[in-house]
Amino acid sequence: MQAKRPAVPPSVLRRSLWVFLMLVAGIGVLVACQRLVEDEGEVQTQPVASPEEGGAVSSAPMAEETVAAEPPPPAPEPEPAVDWSPRELAAGQAWLSCSLDYREGDGEPLPSLDREVLRERMEACRAGDVVRVRYVGKVASDLTVLVQRVTLMAEELGLGHRVLDLDSTGGQVEDAIRAGDWIGNHHWTLWVREDSVCHSACVFVLAGGDSRVLAGRVGIHRIIRLSSTATSRHELNTELQAVYGTVRAYLERNGASPLLADVMKTVPNRSLRLLTQEELAAYGLDGNNAAQDDLDRVRLLAKCGDDFMQRRDRWVRAFEERCRAEREVFARNACGLELRRGLGFPDDECPAESPLAEFNAVEPTLGAAADATAGGDDPAGAEPVPGADVAAKGSPDVDGTAGGG
Repeated sequence: MQAKRPAVPPSVLRRSLWVFLMLVAGIGVLVACQRLVEDEGEVQTQPVASPEEGGAVSSAPMAEETVAAEPPPPAPEPEPAVDWSPRELAAGQAWLSCSLDYREGDGEPLPSLDREVLRERMEACRAGDVVRVRYVGKVASDLTVLVQRVTLMAEELGLGHRVLDLDSTGGQVEDAIRAGDWIGNHHWTLWVREDSVCHSACVFVLAGGDSRVLAGRVGIHRIIRLSSTATSRHELNTELQAVYGTVRAYLERNGASPLLADVMKTVPNRSLRLLTQEELAAYGLDGNNAAQDDLDRVRLLAKCGDDFMQRRDRWVRAFEERCRAEREVFARNACGLELRRGLGFPDDECPAESPLAEFNAVEPTLGAAADATAGGDDPAGAEPVPGADVAAKGSPDVDGTAGGG
């Protein structure tokens, strides 16, 4: 007679089952890690000459007691009074133009930011109701002063639209945040052309724009604490937590994703991670500003009506689908202008609120130039614009900190 095997105690069965489940979970983690490594292989990076040259640099003094726990989001600084004392650009160069067709040039250089110089240069922009400022250089206090003074002069002259045409490898995080908050409060459109870059701290400026049209390279890396007194990783991390807390709060109030700050932490400051079009959209840095859209929606519904909002939403979706693939800022704008004609924009009742309203006064000239360049082809393609059948009115880091590449 065969002897009976002793029964396995329930406790042993439970332990065996637990070990089996842990092995399965471990295998799952390894597979996930492998996928992550494969995905990371697709990330574009490039070396930088020196992270201090531009970059995302932080040098602001820290509070005497810095807590390791993340502080509550700080409120934005009150909007400063703008004084008109003599000021020249030291960190970059600027040009001022009344034309949105940058293929014709960037206008006259600004020798200074004095009130009378700006008034004289901007007077001619009244006809087109738009001024374009081309800025090439570091993100520093100069950039904040530039956008402040151009804004005030535009308001004095009754210019409804302004475009900041950027080319910057980065600079001071705090100055980028000040410039971005001002831009966000005064309705600027931002461009990064195909011949330009926006790296490191410059990325924070993008977050402030009402609309962003990006064809050039946009890159990020870690923030550098140039004024740090840290002697250990723990001390440096404590300082940086305060800086990144300020950055997250800034990104959130301007409709961008605070996750961008966490991604920046993972990129060594001597490298530069180039963001893809999909990442730029996911982080809220390209196209229409989500925070401004939310702010405007109730006002526009009351002023322009439900039909206007539906057509505007259709334009946004069509622009995302059909124009973002264009590799030049001019081509994206031309594509968007063609789309808006099919949806009845500029709207008769709300022209200033229509998509690409900065082109309202110059669109016929620009359209002719686009047709000549394309040999008469439709820049937006031959297919009808989605929703065109309902149109009733006609046919684009540093905290004390440095950021750059």
